[in-house]
Amino acid sequence: MRSLNIGIIGVGVVGSAVVKILEQNKALISARAGAEFCLKKGVVRDIAKAKKRLGDYVIPLSTDINDVLEDESIDVVLELMGGVHDAYEVAKKTLQKGKALITANKAMLAYHRFELEQIAGDIPIGFEASVGGGIPIIRTLKDGLGSNHILALNAILNGTSNYILTQMFEHNKSFANALKEAQDLGYAEADPTLDINGYDAGAKLLILASLAYGINAVPEDILIEGIEGITTDDMEFAKEFGYVIKLLGIAKRQDDTLELRVHPTLINRDCMIGKVSGVMNGISVLGDCVGESMYYGAGAGGEATASSVISDLIEIARDTHSSMLGFSESIQTSLSLKAPKDILSKYYIRLYTQDKPGVLSQIAQILGDNHISIKAFLQKEHQDKGVAKLLFSTHTSKESDINNALAAFTSLSSVLSEPYKIRIQD
Repeated sequence: MRSLNIGIIGVGVVGSAVVKILEQNKALISARAGAEFCLKKGVVRDIAKAKKRLGDYVIPLSTDINDVLEDESIDVVLELMGGVHDAYEVAKKTLQKGKALITANKAMLAYHRFELEQIAGDIPIGFEASVGGGIPIIRTLKDGLGSNHILALNAILNGTSNYILTQMFEHNKSFANALKEAQDLGYAEADPTLDINGYDAGAKLLILASLAYGINAVPEDILIEGIEGITTDDMEFAKEFGYVIKLLGIAKRQDDTLELRVHPTLINRDCMIGKVSGVMNGISVLGDCVGESMYYGAGAGGEATASSVISDLIEIARDTHSSMLGFSESIQTSLSLKAPKDILSKYYIRLYTQDKPGVLSQIAQILGDNHISIKAFLQKEHQDKGVAKLLFSTHTSKESDINNALAAFTSLSSVLSEPYKIRIQD
């Protein structure tokens, strides 16, 4: 049985899990791969810390990346270091040295996946672990659904934000308290910015969109909003009308245009994606042949992500890898991104106003002037005397019209705080 030598750059939570699983399930993995994997060297910032993390599992360690990149005996490099620029340089040098590359780095791929595909040529690149942790969504889009035009993707791609929203919805917790609980449990980092502002999910959506549509876009090209502004009042409206709020990554193809957006979304609580709770991820794919299929599982964590890393190793060992992004020829790159201002959606709007006659007529006038009609309306008591809490949803409207209406609301002296909107997807 042939042997493949592996170099790991970054032996943290995921890297150490890769080491352990390769050892614990060695016979099974070798039987599936038709090859044995030899962990030749790991590169880390702190050798003592890495040894403690690895425990009884021992591999040679170094603090010099070139000890892996310049070692001609190493066949496959696992880039598990994180970051964008430095990781991209490592990935480039790996491919330029003729070594296969496996990465879990969604941030780097969000910017550089097409460049890496061109540099690689016939050299295999695996990135199953970059989206959905242990969910095999990359290979599903490349191969399992390869005969389908993908009409839509709806995805919960960040477990931290999903946990926070679940706690707010099911247990009436404030955003701040739910976030602190997520941090205490280790689901959120001390700095949770990229999780809660939507950019982690945005990077993952861009990777999926490349596989589904062949489109090259970066985070700055698409609409990305986070969950920081959501309150228990929004959850109250959701419960009243049979919705749940999720941070949703949405891809929607219409003729030659494509919507790509990440934002909090009100969705039917009984739909498949609406039932994905806690730290779990879920991805709904609508294909023109297969219809809707749903993929659910752990979206993060050392062992779940390492499982996907090792699946790429097995594929490389079998020599069954296909082109990185799944297209031998670019057949769909004529798709253009729809501008956010042109999005059509239903909307939920939260307003805090003075509780006095005439306010509702002012609001109704502004909505009418912007071609917006109300679908559902709640007026609730506010804890502060003299303040009205107005929660309402609209029929399908244009994003630019909604934004114009919100700007007009803000100019009213009777509106006491900045209006807040959430898009609705039925």
